[in-house]
Amino acid sequence: MLVSRGFLQNYQLRHEREILGLTDFDVAPQHMASGYVRDDARLLSGRARLVERVELWFDQQGTPDWFFVSKLPLKDADGRICGTAGVVRRAAEHEMQLPIIQNVARAVEIIRRDFAGPLVLSGVARKCGLSMRHFQRRFQNAFGFSPQEFLMKTRVIAALKLLEETSLSAAEIAVRCGFVDGSSFAEQFRQRVGQNPTTYRQALRVPA
Repeated sequence: MLVSRGFLQNYQLRHEREILGLTDFDVAPQHMASGYVRDDARLLSGRARLVERVELWFDQQGTPDWFFVSKLPLKDADGRICGTAGVVRRAAEHEMQLPIIQNVARAVEIIRRDFAGPLVLSGVARKCGLSMRHFQRRFQNAFGFSPQEFLMKTRVIAALKLLEETSLSAAEIAVRCGFVDGSSFAEQFRQRVGQNPTTYRQALRVPA
């Protein structure tokens, strides 16, 4: 098992040996760890030769930011799949200038900045000089998911942070993160995290 120095610093570890015996769920938030496990299962079974996607998380200022994730299967001397290797990195400045990203970069910034309000995506498309149809297509091509999903993921991630770091009620978090109401918040949260907000918070308080 090998990890980068950046990984160790991010998880406040001093040496690679401290990771031995840990699982994804020991070092990453539950909803992210679940995704890593699913990716590994696809690679280890041979169902996928490469996993590439954009993942949303918070930067040090607490702002939703995007990271590129790339994972490959590792093979032994006989060509059998025996593990996985992956890289998670923040998008570099020059990559933000790539045509496929530049087409929707303005939209991403608007969504990241205004996700907590009553954001209307057709209005975002207009600010980018695009029809809603072209906006949807370009966003899908750039990130592999729709602008609606980007907005919802951003809101759910913001909610995760508040559930983990504050004592705000689920209703208060729903309002702060831009959800229509508590019911909508619970439904969207459950679809992406696998459990409702209350259960997620209770699990955080269970001693390891």
